[in-house]
Amino acid sequence: PAPSYPPTINQLVAKTKSEIKTVKMPEFKAAFDKKDLGMIVDVRNENEFEDGYIPGAVNVPRGLIEFRIWKLVGFPDKTDMGKKMTLYCASGGRCALATKTLMELGFTNVTSADMAFGDWVKAGYPVEKPKK
Repeated sequence: PAPSYPPTINQLVAKTKSEIKTVKMPEFKAAFDKKDLGMIVDVRNENEFEDGYIPGAVNVPRGLIEFRIWKLVGFPDKTDMGKKMTLYCASGGRCALATKTLMELGFTNVTSADMAFGDWVKAGYPVEKPKK
C-alpha cells in the first residue's frame, strides 16, 4: 500500500519542485534516447535499485547523497560542480529533495525527474538489473 504522510510532506515536495529544474517522463525518455541526461543518479535505496534500474544509472541513496556524490564528480583532484546530473526515484519526491540538496552544496547542473519509476517500467522502457 502507498505510504500515508501528513500534508506537510506533500507541501514540502511541491515547494521543492518549484525551486528546482524538473523533467516529466516524456522529456526524460527523449533525453535518455539521445544520451543527454548526463550522469543518471538513482536515489532510491540499494534494495530498490537491485530490483531494477534505468540503464546507465548509478545508485546514490538520497540519505547518503551528500557523502557519496563526491567521488562521482572527480573529488578531490578535479571536482566538477557543473557536471550534468539527472536524478530519479520511485515517485519523484526523494529525487526532488536530493536535487535541492545537491544545489545547496553548489552543484549547478542538476535536474530531477518528476515521474514514477513504476510508470517507466509499465511503459516498457529499458530496465537493467545488477549482474550477480
